Amino acid sequence: MNFKRKGIMLVIASPSGAGKTSITRKLLACDNNLSMSVSLTTRPMRKGEIDGIDYHFRSIDEFNQMRDDGELLEWAKVHDNYYATPKAQVDEMIKNGKDVVFDIDYQGTQQLYEQCRSDMVTIFILPPSIKELHSRLKGRALDSDEVIARRLKNAKIEIDHWAEYDFVLVNDDLEKTIAKTTKILEVARLSRIRQTNLSGFIKQLQNEIDEL
Repeated sequence: MNFKRKGIMLVIASPSGAGKTSITRKLLACDNNLSMSVSLTTRPMRKGEIDGIDYHFRSIDEFNQMRDDGELLEWAKVHDNYYATPKAQVDEMIKNGKDVVFDIDYQGTQQLYEQCRSDMVTIFILPPSIKELHSRLKGRALDSDEVIARRLKNAKIEIDHWAEYDFVLVNDDLEKTIAKTTKILEVARLSRIRQTNLSGFIKQLQNEIDEL
């Protein structure tokens, strides 16, 4: 029996430096049925970026129109620019059995819950300790001490929302955490509610019994 499947909206969230990006990149590299949700933004396009690949670049007027018309699953304002998830592209992928991974914070997750909770599987990644998180942020050599301090302050707010997620993983070993995340996705794909033609198969089995 070839079961048809509805796609999954996979949310992987974490404080900055806890490993979300590394986990997401590995999943995308190893799973052809998993795609990254391409966000919409009102910020200017940077050199080397491609519209529709890195972001969907839109003007503020276009963003406002899409928001008012209900064409966005979630949106937020960050540093004077808007970021959002277009609804149509996600709906199309989910309908066709494609899984979509989201790089959003707890506020974006809460907005998605309001519209499509039944299609979502959410994972929150924790660091093994704040000392280790600080070490990872310093080791990246990407941010100033001031920025790192702000990221750690934000981490406390983000961690406060851990109980809103379906699964919580402590990333004390990256490869093991990737393996656990993969297992969560595999099990979610087998969920009864994801298999859209399962009821037809059950009816077929029942008819076969009646014909005996």
